[in-house]
Amino acid sequence: MVQKAKILLVDDRPENLLALEAILSALDQTLVRASSGEEALKALLTDDFAVILLDVQMPGMDGFETAAHIKRRERTRDIPIIFLTAINHGPHHTFRGYAAGAVDYISKPFDPWVLRAKVSVFVELYMKNCQLREQAALLRLQLEGGAGPARESAGLLAELSARLAAVEEQAEALSKQLDDDSADAAAVATAAHLERKLTGLRRALDALEPGTGGAPSLPAQA
Repeated sequence: MVQKAKILLVDDRPENLLALEAILSALDQTLVRASSGEEALKALLTDDFAVILLDVQMPGMDGFETAAHIKRRERTRDIPIIFLTAINHGPHHTFRGYAAGAVDYISKPFDPWVLRAKVSVFVELYMKNCQLREQAALLRLQLEGGAGPARESAGLLAELSARLAAVEEQAEALSKQLDDDSADAAAVATAAHLERKLTGLRRALDALEPGTGGAPSLPAQA
């Protein structure tokens, strides 16, 4: 059973959170509410999120300040942030959003279909990264466990190779989709990063095949 991704929704207005939930419910992922920047930072201490939808205009800690805290933490700095704002003060205001670490900046009222499509891309990238980490963990177990019986080792290698091939195929399809849709540069860069990780893991797995000699170094964790 595939675990659902978590999406963090941050807005001080309950009606806005309800609207976001209605728009994103079709993605069938876990939606987590936060009514302030402080509440969002607490949620990020314990849970992993695929993407954060962050309102700019909030009392106390606003979206820009919240994003700055998120990007300073090693655990959360790579989580994509989509800023949502009801006001538009021109290019300078938008630039401030990107400077704070946002991958996108959307003005309200926004097109529900567009927002859902953007969020779905980052959810899919997150799921592929989770699968990649799982394959890397299995490969590490194989390396740490030593050679073992030849038949057992061959069977495990075959299973790992098949599971990795499935992730590679899905990642390739996602990259083609991003190219066709002229997606956000941040999403394309994330997909390219994922493909590099997959390439490194494939090389490490291939090096375990009989006759290659020596244990490979594993790619860094995604």
